Amino acid sequence: MRKKLDPLRRLLKAVADPYTPILAQLVVTRRCNLACAYCNEYDQYSPPVETSQLTKCVDHLASLGNGIVTLTGGEPLLHPHLEEVIDHIVSHGMVCTSITNGYALTRQRIERLNRTGLELLQVSIDNMEPDEVSEKSLSKLKPKLQLLRDHATFKVNINAVLGSVPAAETRRLVDEVRSLGFYMTVSLLHNGGGSVESELVNRDDLMQLLSHVRSVRRRSLWHRFGEGWEREMINTGRSNWKCRAGSRYLYIDEFGIVSYCSQRRGDPGIPLLEYGRAEIARYFPQRKGCEASCTIGCARRASSFDRYRKWESGAELAKRVGCPIHAAVHSTKK
Repeated sequence: MRKKLDPLRRLLKAVADPYTPILAQLVVTRRCNLACAYCNEYDQYSPPVETSQLTKCVDHLASLGNGIVTLTGGEPLLHPHLEEVIDHIVSHGMVCTSITNGYALTRQRIERLNRTGLELLQVSIDNMEPDEVSEKSLSKLKPKLQLLRDHATFKVNINAVLGSVPAAETRRLVDEVRSLGFYMTVSLLHNGGGSVESELVNRDDLMQLLSHVRSVRRRSLWHRFGEGWEREMINTGRSNWKCRAGSRYLYIDEFGIVSYCSQRRGDPGIPLLEYGRAEIARYFPQRKGCEASCTIGCARRASSFDRYRKWESGAELAKRVGCPIHAAVHSTKK
């Protein structure tokens, strides 16, 4: 029982302390076995990130008090030592999740993942049948989902993208996922900058689809946070919020560099191993300029825990939580 409670205690402590990351996404390889037309987060040639580099990143995230690490790519299952990285994350008491397109899943791979402390695997599915835009299709992945249903001891979440195909097709996908009993999240189609696509399919259809998904899907407690903005976004193309990227949410690329998110790579562009509480405090209140049109659900979810915190300057925040050195640093920065 103690081992099960330790990650929860760590996560609650991270939520309570504004100087602590809640969620970090760690790229383990940029290579992917698919080539979906809308995606700008992969290539077909990069080698996997050295395991030693990944474990150093994990050690540093643990030292910052981080709560959740999500392994991403590219396609994470292409990393030959993924299970070793998961074990290392879990050994620090952090929650480990991963994202996949599911193609590399076999019963043997699922059983290997079962022997780690993986908490949740998210499978991305865009449509019922492959098309020129995406190969992440239910017709291709249903056998993999059945393997997960029958053999996985970790939780499974399916993510679907609203607006990528006609609403009727997404509705069929949602109903199939429900029949399999998995958790489900939805995201809105975005462009290369992370902003909502202005030419979404019929907005009334999307609104009805969103209501249908919300009424029938399973979702975890974690997935209840950071939602509710989608309706405003569909109606108006904007939904403002307080973005804590670079602070409560960290995106670490294959070079170990911290970015705001997958669509703002290189900004702020600081190596993770040089990233401390001073940087977390600096970027906690900083406006990024892309908030209103942003559809990056992981950044919104991690930021939602601070929804009712006052928007403070770095110096004000440092002073309030009792970090006078950091407060002095911020007071000298204009």
